[in-house]
Amino acid sequence: MTKAWLIEVVSRIAVAPVLALWLALAFAGPAAAQALEPLTIVTASGEHAFQVEIANTVDQRAKGLMYRRFMPADRGMLFEFETNAPVGFWMENTYISLDMVFISPNGTVTRVFPNAEPMSQAVIPSGGPCLGVLEINAGVAAKIGLAVGDKVRAAFFKS
Repeated sequence: MTKAWLIEVVSRIAVAPVLALWLALAFAGPAAAQALEPLTIVTASGEHAFQVEIANTVDQRAKGLMYRRFMPADRGMLFEFETNAPVGFWMENTYISLDMVFISPNGTVTRVFPNAEPMSQAVIPSGGPCLGVLEINAGVAAKIGLAVGDKVRAAFFKS
């Protein structure tokens, strides 16, 4: 038994658990880690049902949909804030293009920002106070005819 062989064996044993953990985290689906909640958007074209992940902690809001390569058409993420105030979002480390929907405390849409550019550091402002922001796949807002004044129904909003 040589010293090089012993170093090789010890390093493989030490690296194996770290590699296994990394692989498990890398390939675990985001929905597996977080439950989905129902959300409905009501537009002139009717009611549109979604299942959304909730981002209601500082860490969850900071990460958002970063590093995702795909999101099903009927999914999204709802960012819930403690206070009704102006906010700004950006797309750093976000690979998929998104529509951002800014929402008042009673569930009224106050602004729709379509087709946010992936990986951009440009700040997208809410344009006024909001209590929530919904991120959905780019193009969905246009497809369902989403406009300022439409309603978002979710447990978080008082209506």
